[in-house]
Order: sequence, then C-alpha cells, then structure tokens
Amino acid sequence: MTQTTANFADRLLDAIEAKGSPVCVGIDPKYDQLPPALAAGAGPRGGADADASAQLARIGEFCWQVLEAVAPHVPAVKPQSAYFEAYGAGGVETYFQVVRWAHELGLLVIGDAKRNDIGPTAEAYAAGHLAGPDKADSLTVNAYFGIDGLKPFLDVCSAQGKGAFALVRTSNRSAGQVQDFANAEGKKLYEHMAELVAGFGDAAGLVGRRGYSSLGAVVGATWPQEARRLRQLMPRQIFLVPGYGAQGASASDCAACFKDDGTGAIVNAGRSVIYAHRQAEYADLPWHKAVQRAAKAFAEDIKKAVTAVVRSS
Repeated sequence: MTQTTANFADRLLDAIEAKGSPVCVGIDPKYDQLPPALAAGAGPRGGADADASAQLARIGEFCWQVLEAVAPHVPAVKPQSAYFEAYGAGGVETYFQVVRWAHELGLLVIGDAKRNDIGPTAEAYAAGHLAGPDKADSLTVNAYFGIDGLKPFLDVCSAQGKGAFALVRTSNRSAGQVQDFANAEGKKLYEHMAELVAGFGDAAGLVGRRGYSSLGAVVGATWPQEARRLRQLMPRQIFLVPGYGAQGASASDCAACFKDDGTGAIVNAGRSVIYAHRQAEYADLPWHKAVQRAAKAFAEDIKKAVTAVVRSS
C-alpha cells in the first residue's frame, strides 16, 4: 500500500461520502461464535479439540470473508486487537494481515487497541500500531495520561496522515463510575476530557481542509444527551460512536453525535453484523450473505437517522 500524508479526517469524511454511509464494522472474532461451516472439523463442533493455530486459521478465513462482505457498504472497519492478541504472536500477525486485507479492499482501518502510557512507552505503541503504511489508518487511544502520552500518536498523525480517537465518553454501563466525577463547579470528568481533546486536536498539522482534526473522540451512543453536549465541546472532532446494536443504542441515539449538516461521526457495529447468521431474520442465508445483508441494513438505518437530523435543522 502506498503511504499517504493526506489528513486522516479528510480521508475519512471523503470515504464516508463515497460510500454514502457514516458507519464502520467492528471485526471482533471469537472462535466459539464462528459460523458452523467454518468451525466444522475443529474444536467442539468438530468433535475434537482444535489447537490454537487451527482456530486462528479459521478466524483468519472468517475475517477475510467478513471484509469482502462489508466492503461495498461501509468506508471503514475496526478490528479489535484483543481478540487477536489472545492467540499470541500468531494472533498479532493475523491482526496485521486483517489490516492489509482491508486496505486491499479499499477500506480505512480504525485499529481498536486503546493504547497509551507515559511518553517513551507511548512512542513505542505509536510505532507498533500506527506508524507505517502496513499499520492501521487510525487508532483508539487512552488520553487520560495527558498530552505527554498522547503527543507521540499525534506526531505520527501529523507526519503520516494517520488518525487517533481518544476515549472521552465510553459506551459501557459503568462508565459513569469514573467519567461522571465532577469538580466543585459541577463539571464532569468527561467534559473536562472533551475540552482537553478539543485543544490537543487543534495542534499544527492536525486540522484538515474540511475543518476536522485527525484527533477524534470515542463517544458512546448509549449516552445521547451527553453526546449532544460533547458535540458542542468538540466541534472539530470526528466521533467514533460505539454502542449501536448489541449494546442497545438505536440509530436515533447515534444521530445525537452528528452535526446538523450530517457530518462529524462514524458509528460502529460489531456483533450485530459479523454474527448476523445467529439472528432469526438471516438464518436461511449463507453466513457471509447474512453479514452482507446486516451491514447494508445497518448502514441504511444510520443514514436514515442522520438524514432526519439534517432535515430538521
């Protein structure tokens, strides 16, 4: 793949418009949830215990077919590094193979690894997960180390046209245990983080021609009221929006993360798409066709909700 230094936010927005769908599909492979056709002959369904390499081979095949199925309908995918790391060195190689396959299919890749640490370690994480043409186009990062932990990622973003999505308001139920902590004036911790991210994202070389920064924010669709407030606090950030589908958020919940012109966010769905063969409405289809149908339905659902926001503005 040829390396580009074009601003990541511009590339993502252009890709969203080209596909007509502001969504991405999470690649979260679990062996025990693979379609029976892929797991046949190995593991519990095959009557014999599959070793890790056999499971990993089938996971790789699953990921490739998922990528092929969703590529016509979405501009980006979000492989979750944890599901690959669980298999050790071979799993890590499979993760990067998925990144390469996605690029071959013209998809942008949001690496979901939520990395960060103090400065020198953050430099190593940025090199390992983001720097270079064979790495992800963007990466989820933990900004709670402050700017010295975030700067190594931002340097790669500026120099190589990559992106980062900082955790601001996560979609999980217990997020409020930490993120709702307030100071004496009542400002929540996630609001403080949003203000920091907005400031960090205005650094030289990060804001593209369309006015958005290569530093985006993870904002869960499970908190639509908070999302509307965060949209005000972070006008230059593209929101990566988890929570749709399996976590219970609706398309209208997701729409709260977008601006009135229909830009500014990309919604993720994982399990509800890649394991669509487990849903009754797709049960009669070959599993890869079920993924394709689910990806298309997901994209259309979000697009409809966002269009409604634009028309009402």
